[in-house]
Amino acid sequence: MQHTLLVDCPDNKGLIYKIAKQLLEFDVNIEQNDEFVDTDNAHFFMRTVMSGLEKPFELQEILQRQLPDANIRLFKKQPKKIVLMCTKEPHCMGDLLVRNEFNEMNVEVVAVISNHEILRSLVERFNIPFHFISHKEKDRASHEAEVHEILSEYEPEYIVLAKYMRILTPSFVARYKHRIINIHHSFLPAFIGANPYRQAYERGVKIIGATAHYVTDNLDEGPIIAQDVRVVGHRFSAKEMSKAGKDVEKIVLANALKLVFDERVFIHGNKTIIF
Repeated sequence: MQHTLLVDCPDNKGLIYKIAKQLLEFDVNIEQNDEFVDTDNAHFFMRTVMSGLEKPFELQEILQRQLPDANIRLFKKQPKKIVLMCTKEPHCMGDLLVRNEFNEMNVEVVAVISNHEILRSLVERFNIPFHFISHKEKDRASHEAEVHEILSEYEPEYIVLAKYMRILTPSFVARYKHRIINIHHSFLPAFIGANPYRQAYERGVKIIGATAHYVTDNLDEGPIIAQDVRVVGHRFSAKEMSKAGKDVEKIVLANALKLVFDERVFIHGNKTIIF
């Protein structure tokens, strides 16, 4: 059984030695190890993949005592339970459902929640529960209360906004801090908010892109996980840019989720460190 150890803390001498010495005492086999120091902030990051660990809780407790200022997380390799949220667009949803069906990511999609019925038939082809929660004639808090009730049934580790076209309230985001991941149809920080392809078209851009990021209270400004672009030109209409962008969106979202689910992402302030 594989485990992944994530450690981040203020930088200091001897950190790698202290951690590696403890791993040796637990007789584990280190299969992969990466470190990085943010010299501007004097902060240390380390990711270690190991096998043969029989007492994970004991190891974590000992490391925490030795490194009291550190954020120490230890994960057993197993699929992450996630809930997908969507509105009307099928491209990201369909891509993730196929990847889930064929075990291409370390994930188990346990349910889908949507504020429209349009994608129900697509989701149910994969034998995944689909929950329609209409937002009409409801205030945002009431709608989110119903969403939370469904989420509570499944207790997902992450919530993925696969083109969920509603702004979440600060209270909802706070309840699932650093557990909501969004795909934005723009190369952030450019063209924040609605209709980014129209904005890009009117600006005459030469590349379009997509950004996967953690959701925070600030619209489309959370820590970025993954991005990619495609070259376009003056012959592209706004509609053609949108069509091309959808291909980028689904690939960026899938790549970002793989990084997160493989425990490769550290959140540090409003940015990420990725191994």
